[in-house]
Amino acid sequence: MSGKAMGDPDLARYRTNVGIVLFNGDGQVFLGRRADTAPPQNWQFPQGGVDEGESLDDAALRELMEETGVRSVRFLAATDGWITYDFPEAVLASGRGRGFIGQKQVWYAFRFEGDAAEIQLEAHHEVEFDQWRWAPLDDALETVAPFKRHAYESVIAAFRHLAIPAA
Repeated sequence: MSGKAMGDPDLARYRTNVGIVLFNGDGQVFLGRRADTAPPQNWQFPQGGVDEGESLDDAALRELMEETGVRSVRFLAATDGWITYDFPEAVLASGRGRGFIGQKQVWYAFRFEGDAAEIQLEAHHEVEFDQWRWAPLDDALETVAPFKRHAYESVIAAFRHLAIPAA
C-alpha cells in the first residue's frame, strides 16, 4: 500500500479518517457525487472523520449511514494500516484542512444487502452527495479528485478481489 506506515511519526500531521467501499450484489461499487465540488472529478467513495473515543469500525458504519442512509451491510474486509493523501494548497489555504496536512485512512469494504430505496443521501443534516450510482471499481480512478488518486489506487488494489458478484 502507498502512504505512510502506521508507526511513522509524521502520521500525527494527518487527520484520522475512514473510507468505505460499498459493493452491490453484482460486484459494482457505490460512487457519490460530492455536493460541494465542481465536476468532473467530484465522484468518490464515502469517507469521513473519526469522533473522539470512537472506534474505526464504528466510524465506518456511522459515516456510511450518514452519507448514504445505508445500514444493511455485511463486512467484507479492511485495509491493513493507514493509507494517506495530502491536501492540495487550496484546501490548506482555505483552512478546511483544520491544521492537518492531509488524511490518514483505514478503508472498509462492505456488501450492500438492502435495496435501492434504503439509499437516502439526505439521511444526515450535512449532505455529502447530491447524486449516486453503481459503477465498476476502476471507474473511481477517473472520477475522484486528483489529489486522492494515489490513495484510491491503493484501496482498489486492496479490494479488487471483492469486485465480483455475490455468491
